[in-house]
Amino acid sequence: MSSAKVEAYARALVEIAQAEGGLDRVEDELFRMARAFESNDQLRATLSDTTIPSERRQQVVEQLLGGKASATTIQLVGLIVAAGQVRDLPAIIDVVVREASQGKSQSLAEVRSAVALSDDQQKRLAAALTKATGKPVNLKVVVDPSVLGGLVATVGDEVIDDTVRTRLDQLKSLI
Repeated sequence: MSSAKVEAYARALVEIAQAEGGLDRVEDELFRMARAFESNDQLRATLSDTTIPSERRQQVVEQLLGGKASATTIQLVGLIVAAGQVRDLPAIIDVVVREASQGKSQSLAEVRSAVALSDDQQKRLAAALTKATGKPVNLKVVVDPSVLGGLVATVGDEVIDDTVRTRLDQLKSLI
């Protein structure tokens, strides 16, 4: 899909979420859905399989998100699935999250961690990233088992890699 089409879908999703009055919640839920979609080959294959009727693929979305996401989020993901644009789901959602962050005058901060972070840890991390970058951040945490320990934070073009692997590599270069 062209970037103009991705942007158009994203703008439509943002407008719908704003009209429903839940953009903050919806963009967070969509972000999580996009990361699940990217990391799960079976989910990606099922939702992308055009031989499966659209109604069945939408049922998969409802079963996956039911009770874990708002009705608006479920409907928006279903809209993308029904439109046959599911392969571009992560790209569309990334634009939604970026636009939602900009609308709140925040920088998007994507953090990868080996384990889920508590609410308190997320608040402290957001405060530290705000201090480090000089800009308020919209924190998005991705649980990534390939991160063995520590965190990798990306804020705009800036990458802050505080993982155990990076520290070990730094130690090796000193020896």
